[in-house]
Amino acid sequence: MYVTRPEDIRYVILLSVVPGQKMTEELIRAHVQHLKQLDLEGKLELCGPFSDYRGGMVIIKASSYEEAKKIAESDPYIVSGVETYELRTWELSCEANNHMGMG
Repeated sequence: MYVTRPEDIRYVILLSVVPGQKMTEELIRAHVQHLKQLDLEGKLELCGPFSDYRGGMVIIKASSYEEAKKIAESDPYIVSGVETYELRTWELSCEANNHMGMG
């Protein structure tokens, strides 16, 4: 039986723009600083806006769902109320874990 390894977990923060909220340059720069700090801490995997949806995605490494939630809720976009988020736990399927024991 396959047991998920902690190193095979990522957290996906799905960001959605709140209709009617104003996105300012200052807020965008604060969001980018937040992402840069996560990158410096080794927590940022991937991030970027969607081209077909008003919002974006941030994929992070965290030690727990609770830590991932704190990271999401400290994003200036969320703090300001300009965006909302959904948090998903993502199990990686890769060669290192024999594709979740099925490879």
